[in-house]
Amino acid sequence: MYIEKRSELLFCYDVTDANPNGDPIDENKPRIDEETKINIVTDVRLKRTIRDYLYEYKGYNGQNGKDVFVREIFIDGDPQKGIQDGKTRAKDYNNNAEIVLKECIDIRLFGGVIPLDKDSITYTGPVQFKMGRSLNKVELKHIKGTGAFASKAGAKQSTFREEYILPYSFIVFHGIINETAAKHTKLTENDVNELLDAMWNGTKNLISRSKFGQMPRFLLKVTYNDVGFFIGDLDKKIKLTCYENEFKIRSVKDFKLDIEELINIFENNKNRIEKIEYKIDENLNLNQTIPGDWQKLNF
Repeated sequence: MYIEKRSELLFCYDVTDANPNGDPIDENKPRIDEETKINIVTDVRLKRTIRDYLYEYKGYNGQNGKDVFVREIFIDGDPQKGIQDGKTRAKDYNNNAEIVLKECIDIRLFGGVIPLDKDSITYTGPVQFKMGRSLNKVELKHIKGTGAFASKAGAKQSTFREEYILPYSFIVFHGIINETAAKHTKLTENDVNELLDAMWNGTKNLISRSKFGQMPRFLLKVTYNDVGFFIGDLDKKIKLTCYENEFKIRSVKDFKLDIEELINIFENNKNRIEKIEYKIDENLNLNQTIPGDWQKLNF
């Protein structure tokens, strides 16, 4: 069944001693707003997390009619020939956009441009995220270490490596699932369930050297009754409290998450809300109790 009602998403996760999203034009440093010292993570990074989890863990790998369209594939399976471009990828589906929509969950979720032989088709993604931002100010740490190999054969000293990390960042993403765009990409309720699973467990499974240390903490989905209505800016209605110095926060145990404003605005709009679903990490401390009419997400 295709999505018929609008939803909003709120997703919080934290990063410890890692780089949540490096900037390739700035030495791959974590992205930081220099004025506010807030950590920024692009929506592209979150979508990559989702795509990778669906591909690696949920069977969207080109088998049995389930795939992720936007992923690195070597031409003819040969690394020496390089990676497919968009037109080559479309040929995997005989330049048939309908087959792409049917099989590729990421196009149904996020939309995309499908370059065909003579033209291209653009699908607006039903699922859109704002830039993720940390709720705490962060500080950048520069770490140097010794590499495993010498710079050249016979050298007396091994090379040095450098990297940039954040000791701690508590990041929040706000997203919307647009029921109007969902009709064009044929987004289903099952697709959305897979999305939520991938947001939560995909974040937990970022186990590369630079990304290890990320944990999902809080996920919220609000489904509305009224067509076209949504509250908006849910990410601005939560905050960290009960800490001494936000630059010294090092774990989820060093603060509480205040969701009072979120609860109040949901109560003020309860006649326009069909249901509120959530998942919370047991280590996250809240300033308020989760309302009894909120439903637990199961995936």
